[in-house]
Amino acid sequence: MESICSYLILYTNHILNALKQLDAVSDNGMLTLFVIDELNHVIGSLTDGDCRRALISGAALNDSIETVMHKDFTYITDNNYSSNLIRYIREKGFKLVPYLNDDGSIRNIIDFSNGKSYLPIDAVLMAGGKGERLRPLTLETPKPLLKVADKPIIDYNIDNLIHCGIDNINVTVNYLAEQIEEHFSTEKNGVKIKCIREGEKFLGTIGGVQYIKDWHNDVVLLMNSDLFTNINLEDFYLHFLKNDADMSVAAMPYNVSIPYGILDIENKRNIIGIKEKPSYYYYANAGIYLFKRSLLDLIPRDTFYDATDFLNDLIAKQYKVIRFPISGYWIDIGKPADFQKVQEIAGHFKK
Repeated sequence: MESICSYLILYTNHILNALKQLDAVSDNGMLTLFVIDELNHVIGSLTDGDCRRALISGAALNDSIETVMHKDFTYITDNNYSSNLIRYIREKGFKLVPYLNDDGSIRNIIDFSNGKSYLPIDAVLMAGGKGERLRPLTLETPKPLLKVADKPIIDYNIDNLIHCGIDNINVTVNYLAEQIEEHFSTEKNGVKIKCIREGEKFLGTIGGVQYIKDWHNDVVLLMNSDLFTNINLEDFYLHFLKNDADMSVAAMPYNVSIPYGILDIENKRNIIGIKEKPSYYYYANAGIYLFKRSLLDLIPRDTFYDATDFLNDLIAKQYKVIRFPISGYWIDIGKPADFQKVQEIAGHFKK
């Protein structure tokens, strides 16, 4: 999205000026402006439809836009963000929504077109592992940089984060760290990706988070960088908010079907029943977590500590830990067969 200034118009302008400005941004399919005062406070919204209806009703091109703008407009602030607000924005089909500071001044304009979103969370991608099960592919290349359909694995996840308006993204690195640091030495779609070195020893899937000092939001998204998934991060976050959870674990439905009749045995020998070809349903940990940032204080320092250790500790301490079922696809690229499978899937998408 181009500079937000393109979508701001001073309240002293006339309808003709607004139409010219709307025409200038129409190539992006965005036909909304936000009216500001001299202090950059947003005081209204204005669409091309508002201008047309005003002219049809007898307004003149040199009339002030104050006479046709909407003073009751939808906006986002730090204090009003909620699942209900995002749902309302989706239902109304708003493409652009202003993000305001507490005093009403403009901070940003959020693009909700084409499934885009805005999630006020910090993201951490774990990219420090050696990828030993994929050797020899990972002998000289870190697994997150292995290419799937000519694109590094990690970039699929980075693109998904940016698509959801997440712009504070950290990547924890260790093995062949300099290659990942070089990969993110330039911005990705206008977002600077920060690489955080774990130090000399490996600290598990979450231990390296202790080296991150620059936090911006109260909720953290933690995920493996080598996943191939289309998880809906907006749904994931809104589900987390709705349930007032301390931690949410993304989970993939996993079905086990047994093609035989299974005996139900009591006292190691007595058959008390039989189940014909039963199916059992489980949820597999997808390696994607949302949790309150305040919980980071519970992670031990300079100790090998996995995200599953964190999960178990939170449960033991009776924090509210919930499950979020993934409805799309999810593949953990651990073995050569997994790597081949995602190549086939990505190749199908490109056709």
